[in-house]
Amino acid sequence: MTTRDRGILGGIRVLDLSRVMSGPFCTAMLADLGAEVIKIEIPETGDEARQFGPFLDGESTYFILLNRNKKSVSLNLKSNAGRAVMEALVPHCDVLVENFRPGVTKRLGLDEPSVRKLNPDIVYTSISGFGQDSPLRDWPAFDLVIQAMSGIMSLTGPKGGPKTAVGESVADVCTGMFAAFGTMAALFDRERSGRGSHVDVAMLDSMMSMQLTGLARQLYMNDTPCPAGNRHPVTYPVDSFATKTGDIVLVCFSDRTFAALCRLLGNAELACDPAFRTNSDRNRNEAALYAKIAVWAASRSREEAVSDLLGAGIPAAPVWDLSELVSSSHVRDRGLVASGVHQRLGDVQVVPQPVRISGRNLPTTNRVPILGEDTVDVLRDVAGLTDDEIAALNPAEDVRNWERH
Repeated sequence: MTTRDRGILGGIRVLDLSRVMSGPFCTAMLADLGAEVIKIEIPETGDEARQFGPFLDGESTYFILLNRNKKSVSLNLKSNAGRAVMEALVPHCDVLVENFRPGVTKRLGLDEPSVRKLNPDIVYTSISGFGQDSPLRDWPAFDLVIQAMSGIMSLTGPKGGPKTAVGESVADVCTGMFAAFGTMAALFDRERSGRGSHVDVAMLDSMMSMQLTGLARQLYMNDTPCPAGNRHPVTYPVDSFATKTGDIVLVCFSDRTFAALCRLLGNAELACDPAFRTNSDRNRNEAALYAKIAVWAASRSREEAVSDLLGAGIPAAPVWDLSELVSSSHVRDRGLVASGVHQRLGDVQVVPQPVRISGRNLPTTNRVPILGEDTVDVLRDVAGLTDDEIAALNPAEDVRNWERH
């Protein structure tokens, strides 16, 4: 198999010291593009994500979705033998990804300056809650902590109601994507400059950078957003409505689409009503306008309402749950759920990164490793250890002393 056949990142080897979600999401994206990802896990227990439910026959399906196409090596980084193995692996890798709390890698002897002495050209990617030089660098960071501090909770939830977290670990996921982006950019820069670099990605920074509408209001208008429910915070009517058979959303983003909605409601004159003529007017009289649209929506099924809206040139969609999404023709035809293999479970389902690139295919076999499945092969073929040296390792030493970010 040629490097090209292995994907855009074919020939790139990634040493993955990350755990749980943000780091593993990053390295899964790199693996999807053909990188060889060597995942270092704590002996006996492995990545903490292996203990997160839901479980299928004792195996974490959460872990399965995050760790496709990686090799699992069980290695104790706190033992002398484990550190020696890392020193043998690092020179043969292009990228190292870690998401420890700042300072932990230095205590392990695996901080960026130490690793760069072993491999001057390596791309060293650090993922943390607040960055390597923040005054908050020592705070423990979990997705909910970052959602709370990033402002995203302050503008999520029902209008006038409590501040609410987004219903997925969005801070972890978006940080993993930014880390993959930064790592790819650093690899591209290395191709031109010949130098490796340190990629510093913070969860709080990542979440802040995504909030363009809210920041536009805050930075330029000193207008601090509050929860607004499902409506758009600036444009109206952009909102959700209940039908006979489920909820829909519609997006009237201009005076033209609002006029089309008024005709659909059987009240074309409404578009000229001084109470609703401009977006500012519609925002001011939101409650009255919502009530008129709600009556129309409640008289139809979800499918009828969406069909009528789309027919009138108004962007609209049903509000799907995950069951409806994964069973949709879109997901099927786009291949968003792919097949994988697991040594204990057999066939499993995975969700690869979604970007399509012409002339390049995702892996045809998505393999999810059990703990330590690739230890012997990697230590022999990459680190260059003999079978006797591998057999002499004591993987259980100091197992329970690892630290988490």
